[in-house]
Amino acid sequence: MADSSFDIVSEIDSNELDNALNQAQRELATRFDFRGTGAEIDRKSDEAVIVSAETEDRAKAALDVVKDKLVKRGVSLKTMKAEDPRQSGKVTKIDIAFQQGIPQDQAKKIAKIIREEAPKGVKPQIQGEKLRVTGKKRDHLQDVIALLKESDLDVALQFTNYR
Repeated sequence: MADSSFDIVSEIDSNELDNALNQAQRELATRFDFRGTGAEIDRKSDEAVIVSAETEDRAKAALDVVKDKLVKRGVSLKTMKAEDPRQSGKVTKIDIAFQQGIPQDQAKKIAKIIREEAPKGVKPQIQGEKLRVTGKKRDHLQDVIALLKESDLDVALQFTNYR
């Protein structure tokens, strides 16, 4: 019998991210407390967004709207890294970066947790920006998934290719 396996990845559903940003932009356009503040969301790429407004507190409030919409659309806030507000002319801007893939240091931390706390016979293997976990018994793999869901990690995890 072949070993069972699954992959641990950190990915963002780009459609849900688009929907969340579009909803946040619509809310900024319609809410009266944002009228005349120049609050807007500018998408630079798939992984970069700039929130801007005329004042720092309105920029932070617009960031809160973005966070709220991301949560409602099921996008983890652990994938988002917001920089400190910066002044750019008359406008305050907040740069937001979205992270896809598991960074190498986090992958090593996850592999160490699996080696130390998971049942015997379960082996983690780092493959670029994902981890492959193999084991003889499917029950052991399910225990690993439960263990990682309980762990407080700085990265959002999804479990795919369960075979």
